[in-house]
Amino acid sequence: MTTTAPVGAEEQTGSPAAAAADGRRTALGRIRTGNGLVFVLPFLLVFGLFMVWPIVQGLWMSFTDSSLALRDTSFVGFDNYTEAFGDPDVWSSLGNTVFFTVLSSVPLVLVALAMALLVHSGLAGQWAWRLSFFAPYLLPVTVVTMIWTWLYQPELGMANQLLDTLGMAPVGWLSDESVAMWSVAALTVWWTVGFNFLLYLAALQSLPTTFDEAAALDGAGAWRRLWSVTLPQLRRTTGLVAMLQVLASLKVFDQIYILTKGGPNGSTRPVLEYVYDVGFTGYRLGYASAVSYLFFALIVLVSLVQLRLFRRED
Repeated sequence: MTTTAPVGAEEQTGSPAAAAADGRRTALGRIRTGNGLVFVLPFLLVFGLFMVWPIVQGLWMSFTDSSLALRDTSFVGFDNYTEAFGDPDVWSSLGNTVFFTVLSSVPLVLVALAMALLVHSGLAGQWAWRLSFFAPYLLPVTVVTMIWTWLYQPELGMANQLLDTLGMAPVGWLSDESVAMWSVAALTVWWTVGFNFLLYLAALQSLPTTFDEAAALDGAGAWRRLWSVTLPQLRRTTGLVAMLQVLASLKVFDQIYILTKGGPNGSTRPVLEYVYDVGFTGYRLGYASAVSYLFFALIVLVSLVQLRLFRRED
């Protein structure tokens, strides 16, 4: 008994037509790949020039005694890193950075959540509330620091005038070592809370209403529904906001440098300002690079710990 091959089987397996079709598909794939590379190439060039190359150059510089005051550079190995671990100024600036992170991150999460809940509750004039909550985030850092410098003026500032009205003694908001970091944290909360507010508001608006309605039918009050229904559904958003805020607070520089220059007596100087002072005031680029890469490693470690904690909660 003989079998007959189906029509087109020869063309599908090894015929010249099949080979030509495979060749066309291969050529078409190469053309698409080439077109994709043409579109991606400008970004890769910019990314490599302004991101990859500075990272590699800075890492190499951290193993040298590179200086703005000297033309010759020599390889020193891990001497800069060893010196950084024993430098008390590094540890004090790191302590200031961690202290600022705690002072600013906690209210920036809680206040943003409270603001979003207030707006989402259907408060009258929502557009005005949204504008007033988010508008400070649009201001440049120089404008923000100028406003708060006037507020913190020891004699004419609104803060001390309010204390005087209440019969309290004036406070050296930027000159008292025990108060200066709190003053910077208050400025930062007022300035940047609007971004977290938008994240929370978007999350609230995307939540399904069925759970809240079911809880209301079961007799749950507003506070009970908030704690048992709404907040558990915002857990992922809270994790995202907390992670972004901690990383942003660890990298603080602008407002502190403009407002206090790290004073008084270095009580508000963060790590990045110390890197700036060592590199561009002390001219020790190699040592400044080593300190910055140690701080970069710390930020990466904090990010990994946060991601692991959030995954466990999920």
